Amino acid sequence: MNKKLSLILVVLIMAGAMLAAAEAIPVRPGDTVTITREEYERLQQYEKLDEVKQYIDEYYYEQPDQQALMDGAIQGLLSGTKDAYTFYYPEEAWKTLWEEDEGKYAGIGIQMLGSYENGTVTIIRVFKGTPAEAAGVRKGDVLYKVEELEVTTATMQDAVNVMRGTPGDKVHVEVLRGGEVLPFDIVKAEITVNRVESMMLEGRVGYIALYEFAGGSYEDFKAAFDELNKQGMQSLIVDMRDNGGGWVEAGVKLADLFLDKELLFYTENRAGQQEKSYTTDGKSDLPLVLLVNENSASTTEIVSAAMKDLGRATLVGTKTFGKGIIQYVMGLSDGKSGFQFTSAQYFSPKGNKVHKEGVTPDIEVEMPEELADRYFDLGDMADPQLKAAYDAALKLMPAQAAAK
Repeated sequence: MNKKLSLILVVLIMAGAMLAAAEAIPVRPGDTVTITREEYERLQQYEKLDEVKQYIDEYYYEQPDQQALMDGAIQGLLSGTKDAYTFYYPEEAWKTLWEEDEGKYAGIGIQMLGSYENGTVTIIRVFKGTPAEAAGVRKGDVLYKVEELEVTTATMQDAVNVMRGTPGDKVHVEVLRGGEVLPFDIVKAEITVNRVESMMLEGRVGYIALYEFAGGSYEDFKAAFDELNKQGMQSLIVDMRDNGGGWVEAGVKLADLFLDKELLFYTENRAGQQEKSYTTDGKSDLPLVLLVNENSASTTEIVSAAMKDLGRATLVGTKTFGKGIIQYVMGLSDGKSGFQFTSAQYFSPKGNKVHKEGVTPDIEVEMPEELADRYFDLGDMADPQLKAAYDAALKLMPAQAAAK
C-alpha cells in the first residue's frame, strides 16, 4: 500500500475528529476525499502508526481486537507526555470514573495517591467497613501489584480498573509494608464513600473532616457547616489530611464560605497565559483552622495556600504533597470514553508555586511514627495533630466566647 492510500486510511479511522477540521467534499462510494495541505502534513505524523497497524491486521497470529488496538494507541500517545496525571479512560474506566464521583461503586474500598517523584502509589485511606479493611490493608501501604500488574503512577488507572467490577469477585493485591511484600486476596463489594464527617468538640469548636473534593462533597460540607452553626459553633477546624483533591470547582465553593471577593489562585499555561479565579462576597468571619499533611494534594492545596496567603486561616500539620497542576477531563466523540491531561499549573494569590513545593503549615506538627497507620475515632484528642489544631482553634476564638 502506498503512502497516499495509507494516509487516506488514517483519515477514515480518525474521521470524527479529523474531517471536522478539513476542507472536504461529501464522500460517496468511489469518490476521492480532498483535504488541505495543512491537514495532509498533520496526518503524515501518523504514517508509522498506520504502517504498524497494517502489519498487525495482516500478519498477527490471532485476529486482533480493533478496539483494544485503538485504546492502546491512545494510551501510548498520552504516556508520551511522561506525566503521571495524563491518561486515557477507555469505556469501562470512563464509566467507573463517574460511578466513583457519585460515591458508590463495586471495589475493595481504598483511596490512593501517586508520587510524581518516584512513581509509587500509596494507599492514603482505607474506608471503614470495606473488604480492604477486613483483609488488613492499611493506610500507608504501597500498592505493589494487582493481579499480575505491577502498580506505578503509569499503571495506576489500570490497577483501579482491575480492583473495580462485580461484587463477589476476588482480586489479588500485594502491598509493600516495612520492606515486606504482603499478599491479600480480597472479595469485591459495594462501596459507599463518605466524604464528610462532622461533630462539635468541647468548647464549641466545630470539626469537619473532608476526605475529598468529589461529587456532592461541597453540599455535604455546607450541610455540616450549617448544622454546626445552629449548635453555636465559635470556631472551626477543617481536617483535610489525606485529601488527595478532586474537582477544583468544589474547592472554590468551599473557599467562598470564608472569603469575600478575593483572588483564590491563578493558573498559568506553557505560553505564560494566566487565568485568575476569585471568590465572591458574603463570607463567614468564623475563626478557621485547616489541618493538612503530606497526603493533602491538588484542590486541597489550592484552598490551603490561599487561606494562608490571605491570613484567613491557621494551617496546622505537615507540609502538603505538592501537586500544583490542573487537569481537564475530556469526553471523546463516542460518548463512551475520555481522557485527562495536564493543562496548566496553579499559583497562590501571592504567586507562590505549589507544584513540587507544597504548602508549609503555620504550626508544624509531625505524626509520630508509631501512630502513622492508627485509626482515630472522629474527634479523638489522642491524635496529636488534631489536638494541636484544637488548641489553635481555641486561641482564635473571641475572648468572650472562649470564656463561656
